[in-house]
Amino acid sequence: MDTTERVHFIGIGGYGMSAIARVMLEMGYTVTGSDVAAQELTEKLIAKGAKVYIGHTAEQVKGADLVVYSTALSKDNVERVEAERLNIPILHRSQMLARLLNERKGVAVAGAHGKTTTSSMIALVMEDCGADPTYIIGGEIMNVGTNAKAGKGDVVVAEADESDGSFLQYHPWLAIVTNIEADHLENYGGDFNRLKEAYVQYMNQVREDGAAIVSADDDNIASLLPRVKSSVVTFGIESKTAEYTATNIVLGDRQVSFTMNRRGEPLGTIALSVPGRHNVYNAMATVIACLRAGLPFEAIAASIVKFHGAKRRFQVLGETDGILVIDDYAHHPTEIQATISAAKATGKRIIAVFQPQRYTRTFFLLDAFSRAFGEADEVIITDIYSPAGEQQIEGVTSAKLVELIVQNSNPGARYLPSKDDVLADLKDRVASGDLVITMGAGDIWKTGYALAEHLRGRALK
Repeated sequence: MDTTERVHFIGIGGYGMSAIARVMLEMGYTVTGSDVAAQELTEKLIAKGAKVYIGHTAEQVKGADLVVYSTALSKDNVERVEAERLNIPILHRSQMLARLLNERKGVAVAGAHGKTTTSSMIALVMEDCGADPTYIIGGEIMNVGTNAKAGKGDVVVAEADESDGSFLQYHPWLAIVTNIEADHLENYGGDFNRLKEAYVQYMNQVREDGAAIVSADDDNIASLLPRVKSSVVTFGIESKTAEYTATNIVLGDRQVSFTMNRRGEPLGTIALSVPGRHNVYNAMATVIACLRAGLPFEAIAASIVKFHGAKRRFQVLGETDGILVIDDYAHHPTEIQATISAAKATGKRIIAVFQPQRYTRTFFLLDAFSRAFGEADEVIITDIYSPAGEQQIEGVTSAKLVELIVQNSNPGARYLPSKDDVLADLKDRVASGDLVITMGAGDIWKTGYALAEHLRGRALK
């Protein structure tokens, strides 16, 4: 890769695209890009030296040596069409990331859940222990206020996205698989087996000196392991055969601790400053990856407790007059259950606010969604957040989901169509001892921020 090149990113403001752009800036490339609106991530790139255009025009790609685009971009985008006309090489975001990850020791984190948290944990621990990794993550690490960095070490940490099959571009040193579930099936012909085939290929693309690091507690992963030819390292809580296990798990208010064991022998205690049993799995994968990178267990344990999460992953937005407001990216039934379970450890009354994302996901997982809210004290469901261009599916509505939640898991579920409806409903009736958690991959986080701000203002009066 030639750092004298000018690389142009179409849709530079997205988390994945902005992360790659930031790393390439720090490596010495000239970076330009465009997006439909200015936002915090584009402002940070401008401060780093990127030239960012608001809006798309053909003129903006002229002079670029390479153009990078994301899955969200339409094929008729004027900048992409102009790049093709000018014969400028065009790469998908995953192909650009593959160039960065495959030329060094790539640590790629795949799975239905936990990718952002696990890759963030690994990056933070390696950074804190002096390994100086490059990292490219789909969410901001709260400790450092960024989602990417070009390090001088030989490790590159990144998320491996299975949603569109782009993780098959990678040939990592360590391939982590946190779990496998039937999601994004619209990109796999509605066939879960095709998604599982992709995971087998991903694990078999590990370098000869590397390994696949996988959860032995996940039945879908376990069913695939006989077909994995790479070296495999397993971890688990329930498994009796996993190489690494967790025992003495203590779940607390926004924290958790456990004993990490290898082949039955204790390595020591891991204490986390993030909650939930699901984070035990994320931490185990992190510890194993860092051990493989040559870091001592004691240093890993001392660093991992400093991790305070990634943005939109059980992110505390405010705590006022005994009312706690949290936001989480949970958009899949398993994630919702894990997030609500972690919230219960606070001892507060849980008001779960969920915004479904995509008609296709809601269609495929409607029954599972309806059974995910049992531990909440109260449930509010808003309208489905649908990306531009997605077709509505007849009969797939939030009102229908609420009917099924009432039947299958929580009679306290209600339907409030808009974010404004939710905010107006909660403003005047939340009380000390309540925990409001907004969940979803859309823009429901805005409601959480607005409520937290309202509560702070109310407390000052």
